[in-house]
Amino acid sequence: MTTDTRTADRIEIADLFARLANLLDEQRHDDAHTVYTDDVVAHSPRGELRGLQEVTAHLKRSRVEGEHTQHMHGDVLVQVDGDRAKATANQLVHFHRDGEPPHRTSGLRVACTAVRTPAGWRFSDTRITLAWTQEK
Repeated sequence: MTTDTRTADRIEIADLFARLANLLDEQRHDDAHTVYTDDVVAHSPRGELRGLQEVTAHLKRSRVEGEHTQHMHGDVLVQVDGDRAKATANQLVHFHRDGEPPHRTSGLRVACTAVRTPAGWRFSDTRITLAWTQEK
């Protein structure tokens, strides 16, 4: 594998975090297949979800009418090993209503396994750990 290929893979995997943030913030839950594999396993403080359908259903159920989110990822690290990669990021999530400042903010740590698929890199496993929450 060339340095250019490894760099391109790292950029595409890091890009998954931004695409996931946009998907969540825009509530495009039916587009979860663009960032997750069909057999994704998601671990979070709320429990474990298995499979794309279960993850998509959870995202739809979790929606709060009139509430919006702003997801931001930073400190993204990616280690590629062939067609698999480990990726971690810090995530900051603001919860707000139209035209109002956030009423809740959470800091999370996200650790993922990404795999190369025919459609590009996708997260196959994700572990979300809550670091803190601030209610306003």
